Amino acid sequence: MALASMTGFARALGESGAVRWTWELRSVNGKSLDLRIRIPTGLETLEPRIRERCSRVLRRGNVSVGLAMQRDQSEQQLQVNESALDAVLATIELLKNRVPDLTPPSLDGILSQKGVFELKEPEEDEEVQAALHKALLTSLDGALIDLVDMRHTEGQAIGGVVRNQIDRIAELTQAAEILPARKPEAIKARLKKQVAELMEASDGQLEPQRLHQEAVFLATKADIREELDRLHAHVSAVRELMDSGGAIGRRLDFLAQEFNREANTLCSKSNDVDLTAIGLDLKAVIDQMREQIQNLE
Repeated sequence: MALASMTGFARALGESGAVRWTWELRSVNGKSLDLRIRIPTGLETLEPRIRERCSRVLRRGNVSVGLAMQRDQSEQQLQVNESALDAVLATIELLKNRVPDLTPPSLDGILSQKGVFELKEPEEDEEVQAALHKALLTSLDGALIDLVDMRHTEGQAIGGVVRNQIDRIAELTQAAEILPARKPEAIKARLKKQVAELMEASDGQLEPQRLHQEAVFLATKADIREELDRLHAHVSAVRELMDSGGAIGRRLDFLAQEFNREANTLCSKSNDVDLTAIGLDLKAVIDQMREQIQNLE
């Protein structure tokens, strides 16, 4: 399955009879799938079907689904709103009683009041409505295809960046593996120096058992074997996920956190300038990778 980002846009136009419409779909990053649907009044029965179609092809992201519709005005009927007309006439009568010399309003003036005339959509039978709903949903399916295609295109680009970053992490991990400072003789010399400094600081008063404990502590602190092994394992896990594709963003984000934890531990254990530099480079690449990963579905 192809990788997909969570950002994208699609628009689809359609028409059926005297009705024209435009679907607009916008998608941005989100922890889960959050659908916001805006459709004209009277089409509320379509919302569950719209959600079902979106959920079928999208896994994550904040997705806005908007539908704008227009009807050919020649199909609309001009009608008098009798309630609004009665209210206008009642107001005129009230004013006549209070202001006897008031000039009577003209018919044009009465009919020009807002709400007296209104355009009413022609009533449609069930068969016409069903055909319109079907056409609307078919048009939505086309927009979703375009949105998914755009998300996949961007996802592939992000995937290429992440693959380069994971290769860099693997290189830095290997560089830490072969550092001269990690050779047994270098570690032994460093421990010997640190023990000597402890003895000097205590004026030679450290007990053999205490000295042994301190030496074990220093040796354990200097050992980064577990951190390197976990970094190698995480690199393999990310590559496997990238090859499998699909909605892997959450799992990649978890692995990015694990990478960061190991890099932090490596830096805290380091007592070598070169190893510290590698650890800091690792943290920088991991942060960059996590920024990219958070765009993936």
